[in-house]
Parts: sequence; structure tokens; C-alpha cells
Amino acid sequence: MNPQFPLAGLLRLRRLEQDQAAARLGAANARLRALSAREDAARAEAERISSDVDGAAALRAVAAARASSLGMLAELHALAELADAERDEALLEFGAARARTIGLEKLEARHADAVAAADLAAEQGLLDDLGSGARPGGDRGDTGVTP
Repeated sequence: MNPQFPLAGLLRLRRLEQDQAAARLGAANARLRALSAREDAARAEAERISSDVDGAAALRAVAAARASSLGMLAELHALAELADAERDEALLEFGAARARTIGLEKLEARHADAVAAADLAAEQGLLDDLGSGARPGGDRGDTGVTP
């Protein structure tokens, strides 16, 4: 039997595709974590806006700061939703790539088992041949007794 797995090239390609899908999933997760951290920081910043006002100018400044913070939070939330959708898509892509790879890995394992079984059978045949030649008289038909 051919010791080389006939689909080895395709399996390498599938593993590369799986690695790329895993990298995209990792990047999407990192993007989502970064946006979440930015959103948390923006919330904390918005909470620190003072509500003490001593005049009309201060009231307008507080209102502008709050409006800006709300706009930033809305934008970050929208970006986080997009990043979440990208992560979900990357997760599906990774799952599909992994499924394609698993199928080929199972075929490779079966092939390796078949090659190992063929090697063992060949080795056993060789040992049987060697064992039959080691008996007294061998294949000559001799009984091993001298007249």
C-alpha cells in the first residue's frame, strides 16, 4: 500500500484554511474586546461629567459634554454590534473549516491504520518465511536424520 496519504496536499490546504479562519476569529474577538473596553471607558468618562452648574455657560458645557458622550456611546455600541456580527460570521467560518479538516483527518487516520496493517502483514509474512526456513531440513524435504 502507498505509505503517502493521497490527499495529503488537500489536507495541508484545509489545515491552512482552518488556521486562517481561526486567525480571523481571534481578530474578531480581539476587536470586540477592544470595542467593549472603549465603550466601558466612555461610560466611565460620561459618569464623571459634573452635574454642578453655577451658570448658563456651565449648563451649556455640561449639556454639550453629555450629548457628545451619548453620541460616542451610540457610535461605539453600533461598532460593537458590527464586531459581534463579524465574530459570529468568523465563528461559523471556523466551524465549517474545522469540519472540512476533520473529515480529511479521519481519512488520513484510516489510511495510516491501513498502511500499518499492511506493514505488519508483510512483516509477519517475512517472519513466517524465515521461520519455515529455520526448521531442520528446511524446504529440501529432509527429515534431519542422517542414514
